[in-house]
Formats: sequence, structure tokens, C-alpha cells
Amino acid sequence: MRLRLPRWAAVTAVLAVLAGAGTWTAVASDEPPPVHRADKALDIDGVRLDTSYFTSGGDGRRPAVLLGHGFGGSKNDVRAQAEQLARDGYAVLTWSARGFGDSTGEIGLNDPDHEVADVRELIDWLADRPEVLLDKAGDPRVGVTGASYGGAISLLAAGHDPRVDAIAPQITYWNLADALFPNGVFKKLWVGIFFSAGDQRGAAGNAAGSADAKAAGCGRFTADLCSLYQRVAVGGKPDAAARALLEARSPSAVGADIKVPALIVQGQSDSLFTLAQSDAMARTLTANGAPVAVDWIAGGHDGGDRETERVERRISTWFDRWLKRDTSADTGPAFRVSRTGGVDSTDGQATLRAATADRYPGLTATTETFALAGPPQTFANPAGAAPPAISAVPGLGGGLSGLSSLGVGLSLDFPGQYARFDAKPQTGAVRITGTPTVRVKVTSTAADGSAVLFAKVYDVGPDGRQQVLPSQLVTPVRVEDAKAGRSVTLTLPAIDHEVEAGHRLRLVLAATDLGYASPTVPAGYTVAVEGPLTVPTAPGLDTQAAALPWWVWGLPLLGLAVAAALLLTARRRTTAPAPDPELTSVPLQITGLSKKYAGGDRYSVKDLSFRVEQGQVLGLLGPNGAGKTTTLRMLMGLIRPDEGEIRVFGQAIRPGAPVLSRVGSFVEGAGFLPHLSGRENLDLYWKATGRPAEDAHVDDALRIANLGSALERAVRTYSQGMRQRLAIAQAMLGLPDLLILDEPTNGLDPPQIREMREVMIRYAAEGRTVIVSSHLLAEVEQSCTHLVVMDRGQLVQAGPVAEITGSGDTLLVTLAGDVDDPLVEKIGALPGVGSAARADGGLLVRLDGGDATALIGDLVRLDVPLTGVGPHRRLEDAFLTLIGGGAA
Repeated sequence: MRLRLPRWAAVTAVLAVLAGAGTWTAVASDEPPPVHRADKALDIDGVRLDTSYFTSGGDGRRPAVLLGHGFGGSKNDVRAQAEQLARDGYAVLTWSARGFGDSTGEIGLNDPDHEVADVRELIDWLADRPEVLLDKAGDPRVGVTGASYGGAISLLAAGHDPRVDAIAPQITYWNLADALFPNGVFKKLWVGIFFSAGDQRGAAGNAAGSADAKAAGCGRFTADLCSLYQRVAVGGKPDAAARALLEARSPSAVGADIKVPALIVQGQSDSLFTLAQSDAMARTLTANGAPVAVDWIAGGHDGGDRETERVERRISTWFDRWLKRDTSADTGPAFRVSRTGGVDSTDGQATLRAATADRYPGLTATTETFALAGPPQTFANPAGAAPPAISAVPGLGGGLSGLSSLGVGLSLDFPGQYARFDAKPQTGAVRITGTPTVRVKVTSTAADGSAVLFAKVYDVGPDGRQQVLPSQLVTPVRVEDAKAGRSVTLTLPAIDHEVEAGHRLRLVLAATDLGYASPTVPAGYTVAVEGPLTVPTAPGLDTQAAALPWWVWGLPLLGLAVAAALLLTARRRTTAPAPDPELTSVPLQITGLSKKYAGGDRYSVKDLSFRVEQGQVLGLLGPNGAGKTTTLRMLMGLIRPDEGEIRVFGQAIRPGAPVLSRVGSFVEGAGFLPHLSGRENLDLYWKATGRPAEDAHVDDALRIANLGSALERAVRTYSQGMRQRLAIAQAMLGLPDLLILDEPTNGLDPPQIREMREVMIRYAAEGRTVIVSSHLLAEVEQSCTHLVVMDRGQLVQAGPVAEITGSGDTLLVTLAGDVDDPLVEKIGALPGVGSAARADGGLLVRLDGGDATALIGDLVRLDVPLTGVGPHRRLEDAFLTLIGGGAA
């Protein structure tokens, strides 16, 4: 669920437009220059675009950056990146695209006459800003970046407006028709999610959208897009008009005109916009003579690690080179791919290593061939195309595809619905980088002679049964005129995957796939291989080496350490460590933290390490005496650690450290003057800090805390819940980037606890970070995105809530629609299932000897409209398991 910020009042928006100015607010006050944000509503051809403009530093002119958001989001999603780019010396303009956030208008999927025209108007606006560097009158020095929907607009802007000087598109498309109708097959699940998201945005309170579109359930989409969706979704097959409409709104339509430096970032775990899309971008722009770098990240639309911090640093450096014209800026290798190197034992996340090359190899570099064994095989396309095979499922697996190189994956092919051809086991490891190809002959018994097949390559273990589908990707293909047999060359999904020695490659061609539309009329297909499987290997890639054992570098340094120790006095150093530039956007990193009880040998906190990222709500859990409060007191500089380091946004924490001005806290309980009103208490507190009144952002803090008219009453009239919310508002003064709350729900009744939960979620939804310590595990489970579990001063486990609660035997099945009671009973009676019951968001299914893969297959056979299957276990159960049954 995406949380939306409260809408600006209509009168305020109109006055802002008429006055030609926004509301300026300081959003940072630490050692780096403060960032200022101006919120404006721009009127473009009768459409109101909600924008934010970020600047920092002096009065000199600087290049500008337009920063777009992803589909279904808004400008608020990219605020943190905008602030960092502003600190890096850019004038940054963000906006909510038509039909999203607080912008009006209809969604046109980056229509050149609407969304792209809007960007040209935004560039005009930048050209009139006194802070923006101009190449000539009306031509600002400007770069454009964004992810997914925002990534496409960066390419389209460069193709339609010659004033764009550099771009950095991320996980996006080159040809939207190819992405949504690959090889003539309808990508029904992803497209359905798109239109559902557009419908939800329309239902959120904006009256935009044609009457026809709303009646058809298309929300704020334009009528032509609504018609396209209804036509293709019902027919199950894209037509020429649908392809033409999407192609006209694709960057490929203006590819010949995109000649600016481009950093192309694409996801490996991405069944929506595959690596083939970024390959087409890179080849076209390189042919145009533009400088191009390609970066394959581990994650993507299917989940996994988006490597946000690293990618945003690289984008900033890319703009330094091409917008600031800083020739010393290191833009990185021409090609980089992230590879899984193992699993971090502290958080269960895949660790990544980089492989690089001084040129982009494309998807068909140096190749090897592997003979495939197996006679021609006949299989069926079932009536109704059900049950379908399963490869990638949006929303299912939480980035499981990123762990395929570790032998983890989820895929399912039904007997009698696929052909299988195996290569011999490998005598040595083989690294596939690019798109494998194979030539096959297809024969169909369908009345029209066509066949729809889904081709995939598995990595099969030595036992012959354990198979992993790299990145969970599949290539659909529609074969026409195949009654008498037709030979076709299949281009399989582009991947970066190592096949270990002893493993073998397996080619599978299935008749169905859950993510795509297949013919509903039953038919028989026969497939024969007509050549080997050709695999690209890209041998020129240099993989980053694993970390060396400590003794390789430790022994030579030991002598230096001893010598240095002899020169040091016993007094504690008073100078703070230098800032870590690699951590400037990381709210908190704790490394090796230890603290002993005064005068004792027992540790309150021992060797504690964890990291918190922007936008997270992190729950700090542990039984009494686990060291939670001691950790928070050290974090706020109230006490010193005996060992280890705490860094907030790269700055080492010491008592009185300037970076603590970016931290708000509610730990010891707030003391208010009872005869003063809530507002007077807050004003008095802020004055005591000595900071300017305009930096307090009282109204913003109060809006989030939701105190309403009670703010003007004496605090002695407040209930306990209102006092708690006033204390939270006090902690939020100045809108700190990191908010720390120790037991914020103590003494509150259930409605007040719910309100406090909403306060925390709203605060984090605006791009900040919240750390909360609480004994109420049910509340933590609902409000927190991540957890750190401590016991006896030490870290027990850290990671996303879903992962920590995910080792139980109960699964949550989320549904696209309601199911009736008889169907729930059938699910409860399935083999390997103990029970099935309705729950918020779907069904709770308790396994009794079964597994998730078998359950998914059974649910598909029963025509259950599932959208996801994931582990579900109460946090209380997981917590008690982790700490051995102690009390919270």
C-alpha cells in the first residue's frame, strides 16, 4: 500500500500559482549546506502539476536536474534523492506526473503531447530561474533521471527536447509495446497491475479521468489507453493498433534523436522491463555517438536489491562529468554487473560483487554451444490455459529471483504441458552473460495453426531434480502458421548466471505461464530441437575479488599497531573521526558497539552492528535488559560507548555532535508545563535550542502528529494519548531525518495506539527514518518495515519484518478478488494443508506436511485468483523463538 500525503488546500495552491512563488522550507541543518524546498503548483494547459524545487548553497548558478518518479507514485518518492542532488550542487525539480499524487489530468503513459510536453514546460521554467546555469538564453544546463516511468520520461525528454544535456534512466523501457506484448504475447499480469494502480489513484479523490474510462474501471487513464486495455485483456492478444499506440509513446520512437550522455541502469530481477530493453537503448545511443555506460543492478521490478545508495552516487557523478563538465569525475566502468557472492549471516540478504568491463559487451558476446538431447516431444495447451506454469509473479517472492545464483527459486511446470531437453553435466563452471539462443521446430494442431510457447533455461543440480530458473525469467513467443511445422530461433531471457561444475542446462518450452495470456482453446504442440543451445559468456568481464583473509593484511599491520600503541597516551582522544563520504545518505550505521555496566564485568551491549536505511520504520526489540535503551542513549550521544562506532549520515556520534540536530528523539519522556498550551510548549522548547524559528516546521510536525484544535488548549487538559502525540510532535520539530522513539505507546488505549502507529508510518512515508523500541509486538509487526532483535546485549537477528516472521508453517495467500466458502473449504482439504481461513488481505493457509510450491499449483488448479503467496507467522512467535521464550 502506498501512503499519500495530505492534499494542499485548494486556496493555498491557487495563491501559490498566482503569486509565482512556493513555500520555502529548510530541510537540513547539519554541517552540509541546508537544502531549501519550494512547493509549487504549475498550471500547464489546464492541468495542475504539483512540483518541488530544491536548492542548496550560495547564489551562484548551477546545473539543473529533473527527477521523475515511478508509476503509481509521486514526487514525494524521490525527495531524498532530490535533497542529496541539491547538496551535490544541483538545482533539482521534482514533479508528480499527470494523474498521480496531487497533480490533475489523465494518465497518458508518457504521451508526447501531454507528459513529455509537460517536461518541456518544466525546462522552460528552469530556464527562468536565476540559480540555474544556462548554455544560452532559454536553454538551461539540465539532466533528467528517474526510475521506471520516470526513467522513460528521461529518454523521451532527450529525444523531444535538444536542451537536455545528460540522462540517467533506471529500470525502464525502450519500446513499451515490446515490453508489454513481447513477441506478440500479452503480459496480462503486469498490465493488469498497471491499470489497477491507475484505477486506485483515480479513486483516491481526484475527479480527473474520462467518464468512459471510469465506467470501464480504468481510473485516470485516457480513453484511448482504456480502450486498448479492455480490447487486449478481453481478446488475450495484442492487435496492430495497440502496438502502434504504445510504440508512439516509447523512447524508441525518437531513438535517433537521443544523442546525449546516458547512464543506463537496468535490473536483472525484472520480468517487466528486461535487460533486452536496456540493450536496445545502449545499442541505439552508442550508434548515435553518445557516451553510454550500462549498469545491471541485482534487483528490479520483481524485487531484490535495487542498490539505491550506490546507484544514486553514480548518477550524481555522471552528472558531475556531463553537466558540471568536471573531467576529473570518475563515471565508472562502461559496463558493470552486480553478482551474488553469498548471503550475509546478519540479515539474510544477498551480498554483491561487481564485474566490470571497459566496453558494453551486448547480449550476444563470445559464445559457447551445448548440445541438447531429446526426441521431438508432444504436449498440450490445456482448455482455458489452466493450470498455468509459474515463473516470475509480480509481488511474489520478495526478490527471490535475485538469489537464483545461490540455488534458491520458485518455478512450476505441469506434467503434459511442456517439452524438456537437457545438455550434459558441466565439467567446469560456465558464466552466462546475455541471451542464450536455440533453434527449434514447432508444430501445432490449433485451428489457426498458431502456438504460444514459453521458453526458459534451467540450471539443474547434480541430482537431476533440483532446478533453478535464473532470475525467474521466461521468454514468450507466438509462432504462426505452424500446422505443417515451422522452424524458429528462440532468443531466451538475458541473464547473468553461473552454472557450476556438475550442473546441467535444461531447455523447457511450456504451453502456459501465469504472467501471460495463452490461447484458451485446447491444442497440441510438438517441439523438436534443431541445433545446440548457444550461450553468451562475455569473458572480458573482471569480477571483483572476495575479501582476503584477515591474516593476509593483518600480520604486516600488527607491527605498526604495536608501535602506534606505544606512542599513544592513556587519555581518550577528543577529536571526532572524519566523516565517511560513503555513508552520507545512510541514517544510521552501528559497528561493533559495546558498553559495560558501570564498575562491572557484564556487558549491557556487546559487539552490536546493524544499519538502517532511509524510509524504514525499524523496530528495536528485546526482552527486559536486552540493552535497547542503552543503545538508544548511546545513539543520541547521552552516554559514550566503550567500544565501537555510531555514524549518523556518515558523522561519528559524540556528545554534542552537530549531526544530532538531524535526530529527533522521545526516550526519557517529555516534560511539559501544564498551564501552557501545546503550541506554547513547543515554541518554548524550540527557542531553547537556539535555532531559527523558521527551521522549526511546527505546522508540518503537528500535521503529522494530528493534534488538531487541542494544540491551543492547556496541556493539563490533555489525555495521556494527546500528551504522547505532543511529545512526538516535539521530537519532530525541525523535521529531523532520523526519529527515535522509546516506548511511544506506553499508557495508551487501543485507539490511541492505532493513532500513534499512523503517526510513525506517515512520518517515514515522507522519506525519513523512524526507530522505535516497543514491547507491543503486534503493533511493531503492523507499523515497522524492519527489525533488530537483541538479547542480553547482543544482536540476535536483523532484517525485514517479513523475513523474520517468515519461517513458520502458515502462509498468507493474497487474492485479486473474493472467494466463496466452498472454495475455502476445498483449499483446507488439499493434501499437505492443515487448514484454511479468511484473513485481512486474503487467506491464511496452515501447511501440514506440504510446501509452498505444491500449494501454488493446487491453488492455480482450483482457479483461485491469487496475487501472492508468502510466509505468515506472528511476530510474537518469531520473537519468542529467537530469544528462547523470554518475555518481551
